[in-house]
Amino acid sequence: MKIMSLIITLVATTALVALGQEGTVEEVKQGAKKAGETVKNGLETAGKKTKEAAETVGEKTKETAETVGRKTKETAQTIGEKTKETTRTAHRKSKKASRKAKTETSEQQSTNQTPNTPSPNDR
Repeated sequence: MKIMSLIITLVATTALVALGQEGTVEEVKQGAKKAGETVKNGLETAGKKTKEAAETVGEKTKETAETVGRKTKETAQTIGEKTKETTRTAHRKSKKASRKAKTETSEQQSTNQTPNTPSPNDR
C-alpha cells in the first residue's frame, strides 16, 4: 500500500508539474506574441516617420532648387543689363573721343599748313 500511495503521489506530482509547465509555456508564447506585435508596431511607425521625413526632404530640396534657379536667372539678367549699359557707355565715350580727336587733328592740320608762296625772307 505504501508503494501504491507513493506511485499515486508521484503520478499526481508529475501531472501537476506538467500542467504547471504547460501554463508557463502558454505565458511565454503570449509574451513573445505581444513582444512581436510591439516590435511590428514600432517598425510600422518608424517606416511611416521615415517616409514622411523623406517626403519633407524631397519637397524642401525641390523648393531650394527652384529658388536657386530663379535667383541664378535673376542674377544673369542683371549682369546682362549691366554689361549692356557698360557697353553703350563705352561706345558713346569712344565715339565722343574719336570725334574730338578728329576735330583736333583737323584744326592742327589747318594751322600747320605752310603757304605755297615764298616768303620775302626766303630770297
